[in-house]
Amino acid sequence: MFEAAKTILKQLFLNPATNLFPAKYAPASTIQFLDGVTKGELKLIPPVPVPPGFRGKIAYDRENCTGCQQCYKICPTRAIEWLPEEKKVKIFVSRCCFCAQCVDVCPVNTLAMTEEFLLANYDKYADELVVVDSGELPGAKKRKKSDGEGAETTAQQD
Repeated sequence: MFEAAKTILKQLFLNPATNLFPAKYAPASTIQFLDGVTKGELKLIPPVPVPPGFRGKIAYDRENCTGCQQCYKICPTRAIEWLPEEKKVKIFVSRCCFCAQCVDVCPVNTLAMTEEFLLANYDKYADELVVVDSGELPGAKKRKKSDGEGAETTAQQD
């Protein structure tokens, strides 16, 4: 009981940990606030930098995907949909719980967690919330498409 009281008293005198992004106080009108920012009358407070290992929106390299279905099978929320005719996947971010199990199980590093976290939308099937292809991911094992179909190499970071 003494430890709880000690912790409560200590917390009373600490600064809030809440990030004031995008403004110190909620604006009466978001549209007017954004117009003021565009005109230079108001200033946005930037978000805090994401910590290392942050699990944000998922990225998917469709070209490099082998179609092994491991991500599809391990996804606890069924956020990953298997497309059998294309032997590829489609990811619904609105269903994702950001556990990164799909990233861990992918044998060719076709999936990655990004630092993107601004994902609010009224439409859960909006284009920015359905990941079909994010392009080449750094550090992914690239498959050769010609006669050496089974060979793999590691992509070089520029």
